[in-house]
Amino acid sequence: MIIHDISDEDKQCECCGHELALMGQDSSEKLKFIPAKISVIEHVRLKYSCKHCETKGPQANIKQAPVPVSPIPKSVATSSLLSQLITSKYQYALPLYRQETLFKQHGIALSRQTMADWMMKSAALFKPLYDLLHHHLLTQDVIHADETTLKVINDERVKSYMWVYCAGADKPSTEPRYQGLRNIVLYDYQDGSRAGTCVSRFLATEQTVFNGYLQVDGYAAYQQANNKLVGCWAHARRKFKEALIAQGKPKVGKISKADMALSMIAKLYRIETQIQALSLEERLYFRRTHSRAQLGLFKQWLDKSVLQVSKESPLGKAIHYSLNQWSKLSCYTQDSRLNIDNNRAERAVKPFVIGRKNWLFNHNHRGAEASAILYSIIETAKANGLIPFDYIEHCLEQLSYPDCDLNSLLPWQVKLDKA
Repeated sequence: MIIHDISDEDKQCECCGHELALMGQDSSEKLKFIPAKISVIEHVRLKYSCKHCETKGPQANIKQAPVPVSPIPKSVATSSLLSQLITSKYQYALPLYRQETLFKQHGIALSRQTMADWMMKSAALFKPLYDLLHHHLLTQDVIHADETTLKVINDERVKSYMWVYCAGADKPSTEPRYQGLRNIVLYDYQDGSRAGTCVSRFLATEQTVFNGYLQVDGYAAYQQANNKLVGCWAHARRKFKEALIAQGKPKVGKISKADMALSMIAKLYRIETQIQALSLEERLYFRRTHSRAQLGLFKQWLDKSVLQVSKESPLGKAIHYSLNQWSKLSCYTQDSRLNIDNNRAERAVKPFVIGRKNWLFNHNHRGAEASAILYSIIETAKANGLIPFDYIEHCLEQLSYPDCDLNSLLPWQVKLDKA
């Protein structure tokens, strides 16, 4: 607190000369930034020996406190430092070479090679927790999936791929449709492939096989998952939007077919907005009545329009996409827990896309696999309303112990002192 006062001379009344009395105060708050600092914690292990045994016995009897557990033994890295490095890169998209520069400004020599090694070892520590989250994900009734490109230097392919699978909401929610679902976001890197086997391998482990709804875009690889596929109206709408842009400005007073399609899709979304807070039973009723009626009108329009538009035109491609995906696009009306689109997965993949723009690439497959694990831990923590730094620091401390209880570290069960 800084107190601003007038001088003693000004505390005299100019009219009568008497001393002014304090009548109150005005206060305002300002934010001051204090740069982060790193402190060295020295661990001293005292040794004790038996003097009698040293002189009279066959050997000295020495006792010493055990070596403190550490996330990365024989390194200077603590849980808090590792959490800072991990969140800086994977939550705030700050590449290691920039972090190296920041540490250097504070007089700390911490090379990017060392930090990269710590990232790999931290990811290895988190792997059992990642596998447990994977198991819980596969027990959910609805999973959203998407994939995005990734550059791996030591890979002959021009493009590698990172897959994302998520369940529940992207933040704590009281909406009825999310009750009973776990908020989980998992990234999966399988040598950068985009083949359908990547999906089938991820959704079926030795312990658990996913049997619920899989909501995706129209990419054919998801067909190999042998699940109940649910389509994405956001993708269908996007194609009509592209067709609208491609056709240019229409004649005055004339409504284009692309406009008609977008208008009918908008009505489907308006219904979803109206039923957002309803119970599961009420949501299902509205979809079976209002949504299916609107879908029927749109299907009639598609069947008629496909005969009038060239298949090779942007509008023709949009119409054919909707018709080819129709059974999946209309599937969301079968279960009130389903979403009208796959935006849940598209939002989940965005943090990776933003990070990729900053650190550009992974050097090898092991680095990409480590990135997948660490992104998963951060995004799942955020989806459960946790502060990633606190959660990661706590997990690293607990995972350092060989008998760590993994269930106590699940984001919806963990107890953080700082939370």
